[in-house]
Amino acid sequence: MSALQDTASESQPPPTRRARLLMVALWPAFVMAGVMEALVFALVDPADLRWAAGMHLDMPNAAVYTIAFLLFWSIISIAAGIAALLASTPPAESLRD
Repeated sequence: MSALQDTASESQPPPTRRARLLMVALWPAFVMAGVMEALVFALVDPADLRWAAGMHLDMPNAAVYTIAFLLFWSIISIAAGIAALLASTPPAESLRD
């Protein structure tokens, strides 16, 4: 290990439990949101999308891609966060002791 890596690891405390859970949930969700967006927009043209009332979306394609990515990321993040939280919670038997 180099001297620069030694000083960097000594000056930064390890991440907290909450930070680790966030990293465990957000990074895979980010990757899967990219995959979902690629799959969805390989089949759907943003120019063909309409609101519920049948009106066209008057937004540029980049805005539709961005909104869809953030929507996919938030939904997958919530599911991954719940899974990470449940996986890190101790079993009920140990709570009774």
